[in-house]
Amino acid sequence: MRVLMMSTPVPTHFTPLVPLAWALRAAGHEVLVAGQPDVLGAVASAGLNATGVGTAFHVQDLLMAGLRPGERPLETRTRAELEQMGGPGRVWTTHARYMWQSYLEVAREFRPDLVVSDPLEFSATIVGAVLGVPVVQHRWGVDPYSGGAQGEAAVVLRALCERLGLDGMPQATVLLDPCPPGLQLPDVAQGTGIRHVAFNGNGQLPQWLRELKPVGGTVRRVAVSLGSRTLDLNALPFTRRMLRALGERPGTEIVATVDAHHRGELGPLPDSVRLVDPVPLSLLLGVCDAAVHHGGAGTSMTVTSFGLPQLVLPQLADQFAHADRLAAAGAAIALDSAETQNDPERLRDAVDDLLTAPAYAKAADGLARAMADMPSPSDVVADLENLR
Repeated sequence: MRVLMMSTPVPTHFTPLVPLAWALRAAGHEVLVAGQPDVLGAVASAGLNATGVGTAFHVQDLLMAGLRPGERPLETRTRAELEQMGGPGRVWTTHARYMWQSYLEVAREFRPDLVVSDPLEFSATIVGAVLGVPVVQHRWGVDPYSGGAQGEAAVVLRALCERLGLDGMPQATVLLDPCPPGLQLPDVAQGTGIRHVAFNGNGQLPQWLRELKPVGGTVRRVAVSLGSRTLDLNALPFTRRMLRALGERPGTEIVATVDAHHRGELGPLPDSVRLVDPVPLSLLLGVCDAAVHHGGAGTSMTVTSFGLPQLVLPQLADQFAHADRLAAAGAAIALDSAETQNDPERLRDAVDDLLTAPAYAKAADGLARAMADMPSPSDVVADLENLR
């Protein structure tokens, strides 16, 4: 089977699809990723073949638009504005209007038997419908956007679809959902379960990580990971305050992943704070008792798979939905305003609660067990083979 994978031009929109690509390859199928330059690095890091389409999208420019100097998004805009930052339906519908033809040209050359995409790459369902092949959409995690965005796409792209001989905006044949039961938003379309398998990039196991041992009891270890973009969005002062606050908790080691070019700007930190180069979270979380993060889909799902209590500090977009649902499941504390996130005492108290109140660990373990019981990507591939 020949499989064409497509993704909106954001690396973290593509990486949740990687384990399915691996499973397809392992089952003997040919996989080709078609993407803009923004995602080709992530594709290469996953060991997958790709073909470039179009020019770079530069989503960072979109996220930076309108920020006041020195303020991160949550300090400039309200949560409601941030949840709709860029208007996901409008942005990705417009993106499809410009990109569908380029993707279709690649698809006609490749002649796929199956198309796989993230839920907001609307070119994928158009390509699949034109070629008469099934399309699989793969959610990233908690999904507050694709339903409304699909509705907007159905309106905006209707004339295009009609010119192509389609009866309106086509829908995916299969919708895959990595959220374990009880985590996904209750009012979204039900998908087919697929177990989350962590892929946060590749890298060598560093010596410092080999020397870390599992902790517990009177000594605890907390991972801090704010994703690949948060610090670039004027969050250095926030990160500095947070690390100083968390580093004051007795008997706790804080391991924070921070790019080298940002580390020097953080200034002096407590001795209990260890700053390290970003590493795949799946290498780090096994020796930690809790995690603090920004609520990105990949980070949220990976921490959930390890069964760790979480402090979620969302900054924009679907990060708020992940924070809300993890907190509702009892596995996390969510601080979703600049006021609460900038309060050192609130941060320390939240981490203290996560490490001392058994209910958080119990709920987190329950989510991890439910996730482990979901069909593996290889199980899902066996079902997808029947779509031909």
